[in-house]
Amino acid sequence: MEWPFFLILTFVFIFVYIQSINMNASLRVPGRLILFTVLMILHITLHWLGVGLKKWSQVAVYLVIQGTLAFTIVYMGNNIGPLMGVYMGLIGETIGLLREKSRWLVAAVAGLLGLSFLNYLLLEGRGEWYWWLLATLPMTFFVAVYVILYSRQAEARQQAQLLLKDLETANRQLTEYAARVEDLTIANERQRMARELHDTLSQGLAGLILQLEAADAHLVGNRPERVRAILQQSMEKARGTLTEARQAIDDLRQPGELDFVDAILRESERFTNATGIPCEPHIDVKVDLPEQVADASIRAISESLTNIARHAQAKNVNLRVTTSNDLKEMEIEIVDDGIGFDLPSVERGHYGLLGMRERVRLVGGSVDVFSEPGRGTQIVIRFPLENPTHD
Repeated sequence: MEWPFFLILTFVFIFVYIQSINMNASLRVPGRLILFTVLMILHITLHWLGVGLKKWSQVAVYLVIQGTLAFTIVYMGNNIGPLMGVYMGLIGETIGLLREKSRWLVAAVAGLLGLSFLNYLLLEGRGEWYWWLLATLPMTFFVAVYVILYSRQAEARQQAQLLLKDLETANRQLTEYAARVEDLTIANERQRMARELHDTLSQGLAGLILQLEAADAHLVGNRPERVRAILQQSMEKARGTLTEARQAIDDLRQPGELDFVDAILRESERFTNATGIPCEPHIDVKVDLPEQVADASIRAISESLTNIARHAQAKNVNLRVTTSNDLKEMEIEIVDDGIGFDLPSVERGHYGLLGMRERVRLVGGSVDVFSEPGRGTQIVIRFPLENPTHD
């Protein structure tokens, strides 16, 4: 962003060039006019080319050449007018080039002021040297302050542009990360849906197929009464599978649609209406749960009640949801008095239990299952609670 400074400097030099020719008739002689014009063009061109100088050796050579040109231009102009314009412009550029090297900056500015003073003595003599001092020092101070402030502003603008680019890059990366998270979320949701539907549609339809095959075998054997009984069982099985499929689809709703307590009451009520098994929940939750924990809790309770309805042959179910005294943990306990099962053999192939464990684990919880054949089943689910909000 140095071009505005050099554009202003160029107009100053053009003004100096025109003023020098108007005030010095000797410069209008063709030979001197050509030489003066060439020196001015070279001086202006070097100013524009000096922007990209970085090495100290290049800057030193550049200042020597520009100082020589400035001295010659002012001397040929034979007028005090161009002195300020030519030297102040060069001093301003020197401050911009060497502002980070204070020792060299002081030496370079002192050298340029020395050339300026020498030009003044050659033009005006020694008698009025103090006029040079009164005019040059304040002007030098003004140019120095202007260049320093301008340079700092330019650097701040450049840093702001770099920061903006960094922010754009970070925003682009965040967008990419969000897309990846969304893809992973969709993939996890598909896996969860597969687990939800496996124990309903897949197993239900498999059972219906076996029953229909048995009915077909009895038809071949001319046993209509047996066929009728199997068809009755098949219809009951189909109705049960349809009910469970609707429940699984209903559970795909966003968890935030229902209050946590209301959602548990709804699950227990639906379980009792579908099975006739009493299920009175005891809920004592004194914190506002994170959405992920509430969702995982409701789905785990739903899965547990579904398993009891399908496999346990229970007469009673107890459901307890409580938080610890320090409000750092929530515990869900589901107990039935059904037939129980052999835990190791069932867990290896039961996608419902596996899906429940995985869902709870994703939000930092744990699932413990206790069961023996003939002695019912107890499921204990625990969720850690961080920074809970009191009611």
